[in-house]
Amino acid sequence: MSAATSFPLNTFSPTLDRLLEETVFGGPLRGVWARPGVAGPSVQPMPLDVYATDQQAVILAAVPGMRPDSLEITAHQNTVTLTGIVQDVAQSSEAKEATWYLHELWSGQYRRSVTLPFEIDAAKAQANFESGIVRIVLPKAEHAKPKKIAITSGETQAISAGQPNGARS
Repeated sequence: MSAATSFPLNTFSPTLDRLLEETVFGGPLRGVWARPGVAGPSVQPMPLDVYATDQQAVILAAVPGMRPDSLEITAHQNTVTLTGIVQDVAQSSEAKEATWYLHELWSGQYRRSVTLPFEIDAAKAQANFESGIVRIVLPKAEHAKPKKIAITSGETQAISAGQPNGARS
């Protein structure tokens, strides 16, 4: 293949990344954070881990710098939404009179939704916040849980009394 007919594969990388971000779990893989002084929201990593068992789904969300009372979790049918605020450290009373040399920590509001491929029982959901990670346990709705189906045989055996397993005399 000549150089004129070949093309670099790395040109597909941004397109594939965007496609994956827009299709996995029905939405982007990143949260949108609004940054003071910046025109419009900017996209920053808001990593999630989402997995399911036969009985429940679990969402692990990294929310560094957020306090539990600044986080709200809502569920509607099979969509879970996390909304929260990270306070700007520059707005604290301690930092108001400070001389700043670097200010890179993210602050502001964010909202992130995850749509699961099954309905959940939101009334039984639980959330735990520890070390900047929120763990949300979402039991599956009863009709979404796998059910065991009993198997019967279409064959009938005549078993005579006193003869094991239908043995003949």
